[in-house]
Amino acid sequence: MPPINAINTTFKSQYLKILRHFTLLLVPGLLSITTSLTLVSCTQESQNAESQPSASDVSQTKTSNIKTKVLHMGYQQAGDLVRITKVLEKRLEPLGVKVEWSQFAQGPQLMEAMNVGKIDLGSVGETPPIFAQAAGAQIVYVVGTRRTEKTGRGSAIVVPPNSPIKSIKDLKGQKVVFQKGSASHYLILRALEDAGLKYSDIKVLSIPTVESTATFLQGKIPVWVTSDPYFALAEKAGKVRVLKTAQGLDTPGGYYVGAKQFAIDNPDLLRIVIEEIDKIQRWAEAHPQETAKLIVPYQKLLPDVMEVVVKRRSYGLRGISPDLIKDQQRVADYFYKNGVLPKPINVQEAMLTPEQYAAITPTTISQK
Repeated sequence: MPPINAINTTFKSQYLKILRHFTLLLVPGLLSITTSLTLVSCTQESQNAESQPSASDVSQTKTSNIKTKVLHMGYQQAGDLVRITKVLEKRLEPLGVKVEWSQFAQGPQLMEAMNVGKIDLGSVGETPPIFAQAAGAQIVYVVGTRRTEKTGRGSAIVVPPNSPIKSIKDLKGQKVVFQKGSASHYLILRALEDAGLKYSDIKVLSIPTVESTATFLQGKIPVWVTSDPYFALAEKAGKVRVLKTAQGLDTPGGYYVGAKQFAIDNPDLLRIVIEEIDKIQRWAEAHPQETAKLIVPYQKLLPDVMEVVVKRRSYGLRGISPDLIKDQQRVADYFYKNGVLPKPINVQEAMLTPEQYAAITPTTISQK
């Protein structure tokens, strides 16, 4: 798996045009972080099968529309329970389909890799596919993530404990660090508006959360927009004071997004994948302590930190519906209204047809 700097020039040029209105300000010491922008790992790690729910009977699986021998899955640095438990491998490898995993710093990097054919499917927040579509990427929304009363608790705008900044209103003129084009981008934009501020009132520095964590913990970042597990890690270290979380934010939530042609060509494969992802996530929702124990060896976090991450996550999937499309369009329009996107986009153009969604969405998947 090549690093993100190998992404083709055309896509990167378009992507940069979308962000051309931003001013990049350097924070002393921030660029000394040695972590790579994109963390890529195509290695499939072993896991004790006894700790995992059993896979479905493959004899019941239709395979007529499976046109690939390898499913390239992308996941973010925050980790992925689906990869750890190997539920896809158990279901697909008997059908002759191998699963390969690639890791990325955050959603924008994952979207860039999908655009050049490096991955077929990946999980991101509501914002990255909007920017990817605006840059011309041939992607489709495959399935949404379920929203619950806990949704948004793992994302926050934070400051160091001794910061003089007491509220979002105090962010005027401040340097704020987050990954542009990520879910954090929407959070800070909405929070500023609610406080009567404009995006131009803050000084933005775009750095992936995985790279900015250590610098924030050292007290060198005045305002940080972050998410779990980094948020939980900072809380455990006593290095953070929360100004606002994303709980209650009017966002449609995250998605599994796929390469357009791949999704069109492989409806039966996607139906299996969606079914298995939803099943393992519903299991995790019912077994938070067991889930935390499964993830700890891969995240290299203390068990109590991992338990916090798991308990405030929302699990399960929801099908793409007219209401969900409308909500996603509202987010895209919001970015354009605030000058973040240079032109409006129609998210419907990144959707499958109702018939195609019916083919890939298991009947067990909720529409809410």
